Amino acid sequence: MFYLVGLGLGDAKDITMKGLEIVRKSHTVYLEAYTSVLSVGKDVLEKFYGREVVLADREAVEHGAEEMLREAVDRDVVLLVVGDPFGATTHSDLILRARALGISCQVVHNASILTAVGCCGLQLYSFGETVSIVFWTETWNPESFYDKITRNRSMGLHTLCLLDIKMKEQTVENMMRGRRIFEPPRFMSVRRAAEQLLDIVQRRREQGDGNLGKHDLTENTICVGLARVGATDQQLAAGPLAAFIQADLGPPLHSLIVTGHLHPLEWDMLSQHALPGCNRPEPCEDHKKRSSMTNTEA
Repeated sequence: MFYLVGLGLGDAKDITMKGLEIVRKSHTVYLEAYTSVLSVGKDVLEKFYGREVVLADREAVEHGAEEMLREAVDRDVVLLVVGDPFGATTHSDLILRARALGISCQVVHNASILTAVGCCGLQLYSFGETVSIVFWTETWNPESFYDKITRNRSMGLHTLCLLDIKMKEQTVENMMRGRRIFEPPRFMSVRRAAEQLLDIVQRRREQGDGNLGKHDLTENTICVGLARVGATDQQLAAGPLAAFIQADLGPPLHSLIVTGHLHPLEWDMLSQHALPGCNRPEPCEDHKKRSSMTNTEA
């Protein structure tokens, strides 16, 4: 059997009981270590599971998966995935390849950033297409994620922006020379994402003779920064996009939400996480009425 086991978003104890039982009985346990990271290291997982965990980087998962899957022909093999196994398309590909080889598969789900973002108070059914914001380079500054954000906003929907992670990356020179020298890991911060979005806002403004479209972002667009969701030191912050240029939400992992139409209750919830120096929205009138009725009934 080939198992894909979700680890959730916090630490070693976020694994489900079903997942833990599978890990402890399986022959080999791999940890996928490039689409996301846990707040604890491999050593902590090994201590909690009571067994060895083998790190599987991008090369091992995407290009060396045949060896992992061949092992699963007559043994139980586990691939541990931070969050939920289907939070990345790579893992769907693994399932298809395993089934093509006649290998039985089982998936154990867990919490994912795609659902845990509800912790900030925005309603999950009001989210549109999720986007990824990638690190810009001197020669590559893609803007496609911005257009998806504005498309969501045109429908009144929020956008979850997953921020870039660089694990075991090579420079072009080292890649061309065949040198297995890798760059240090890099994790995009909310601050860096805000800088790139504001750069696009400025470019679009210049291209449009100073005018932005109705659903384009501005410096005042309300956004939500999230850091280390699911961990004990989780941090949330809400405020205008420009305010995040100065925001420090601490260590990775970070995510950013660009809001669409905000329901009064969502305004009230976001006010609990307002960035320092930002005006806290007053509770909406409907919410005040509901609170008054509840107190009277009590």
